[in-house]
Amino acid sequence: MRGSIGSMLLDRLRHCGVSRIYGVPGDYNLEFLELIERTPGIRFIGTCNELNAAYAADGDARLSGVGAVLVTYGVGDLSALSAVAGACAEGVPLVVISGMPPLHAVQSRALVHHTLADGDFDNVMTCYQQFTAACTRLHPASARVETDRVLDRMHTEKRPVYIQFPSDICYVETDIPTLAPAMPVSDPALLVRAAGRLAERIARSRQPVVLVDGMVRQYGLNDQVERFCQHFNIPYAALSTARTQLAETGSLWLGQYGGAASAPDVAAYVHGADCVIGLGVRFVDSTSGYFSQRIAPGAMVDVQPFSMTCDGENIQGIRAQDLLDAVMQDRTPVTPPVRNPWRAQQETAPAVASAQGGGWTQAIFWQRVEQFLRPHDVVLADNGSSMVAMLHAHLPAGCSLLVQPVWAAIGYSLPAALGACLATPHRRHVLFIGDGSFQMTAQELSTLLRHKCAITVFLINNGGYTIERMILGPQATYNDIANWDYAALPTAMGGDAGPLCLRVQDRAELEAALDQAAANQGLTFMEVGFTPMDAPAGMAAMGQAVRRYDYGIDTPDLP
Repeated sequence: MRGSIGSMLLDRLRHCGVSRIYGVPGDYNLEFLELIERTPGIRFIGTCNELNAAYAADGDARLSGVGAVLVTYGVGDLSALSAVAGACAEGVPLVVISGMPPLHAVQSRALVHHTLADGDFDNVMTCYQQFTAACTRLHPASARVETDRVLDRMHTEKRPVYIQFPSDICYVETDIPTLAPAMPVSDPALLVRAAGRLAERIARSRQPVVLVDGMVRQYGLNDQVERFCQHFNIPYAALSTARTQLAETGSLWLGQYGGAASAPDVAAYVHGADCVIGLGVRFVDSTSGYFSQRIAPGAMVDVQPFSMTCDGENIQGIRAQDLLDAVMQDRTPVTPPVRNPWRAQQETAPAVASAQGGGWTQAIFWQRVEQFLRPHDVVLADNGSSMVAMLHAHLPAGCSLLVQPVWAAIGYSLPAALGACLATPHRRHVLFIGDGSFQMTAQELSTLLRHKCAITVFLINNGGYTIERMILGPQATYNDIANWDYAALPTAMGGDAGPLCLRVQDRAELEAALDQAAANQGLTFMEVGFTPMDAPAGMAAMGQAVRRYDYGIDTPDLP
């Protein structure tokens, strides 16, 4: 079969599962955009800027499996790069396509716009090579081979890839053989060896535990890991990067693990375990309570996507999913079930305070918001108060929590919500974002309205960067921001979409607003006001940990 290079690229993207491409038009990608307009099964979603486009593709990919971004060379590339780096840090597969100047301009080193006007067309590629699994510049003679190579790397490593697409080759013809991406296969002998080592460790353990990290989402291991834990009756805990990837109910669910930031019963169980099966675990500062994890010496069995380290032996050439399957074959449960410590806490926890009377605080707000959430909601929370609160929340069954604790870019969640809404329009979406984070990417609220996304947005207005105030400068002006009329913005950005705009300053207003939000079928935007130092439980301790690690001081202010 023959077709154009542009058609070949779109065909390959559809084979990978891409049905939406986010981005911004530019003079070097317009012909490719024309082709997208005429291609069934794939559509272009225009965003307000390239940074937001890549965030939206990230949010889409976390639910659909893969995301795609289209930018124009130079200015668009570098605008998107921070979000692409975030996807790399968090293991999110994205395809970034850059419409670049024509090959004749590249080959003649022409001094064209969107470059440094020095004839160098390699500097942008050099930037992207630091934050992607693979990069390429398409040429007619090798376009198909190079496209397949980089998409295979994305499929295997679950990280972003980058394709430069010269503007003058979109309709150059090439061969387009059918291709389906395939994962590497495990070495049979090494798989048997690894499964035996893991089974032996489980059999001789007194207190095993499974720690789940982002690898489970990346490689779609959710159901398989649950079966593994149930087969051996091994309790499991999730790092913040893997919340909601496994069922958060039942006797085997311990809770979220983050070192000293964990619930006491969760920390006690993990720290007392003599066999810790880590599934893709990386102890990052923000996921480990600032390196306060305490794993018993020799207890860790480190399972990564294509390797396992157990008792000092590293075995390569095996897939994690094959290992889990192999170790369950013909092996019976050997570990007794455990009591769920979170369930015990819930049974003895005081009832949520009534909305009638008492002070207005974030503690009251977050307790009440937990009751607002429904099973199977998609919940997004931005870095700061919102993420801290949601990582400590008990989420209903089937919820998906989208957070970015490793790259931790404020503003991520709003454009990511666009991608999530378009990826799963049949689910209800709820976004929690602070005022400082919102101001980073506020433009994409207009795109949510343009596409008539059904989402409830809680804007936490506490007058600036509360998470930074908890670290240093609680009264400092550098943590202040302009106080926008937030609740008026949705109408200004997309009044024809009929957004429901609400303001909440106390408990009674919150109750009324939640009732309206629950009944609304479109976009609900709720501005919720608090004082600058009001924060969810855990933020003060986190600020103290950050302060000690970053600055080596205990006091909240420098002398």
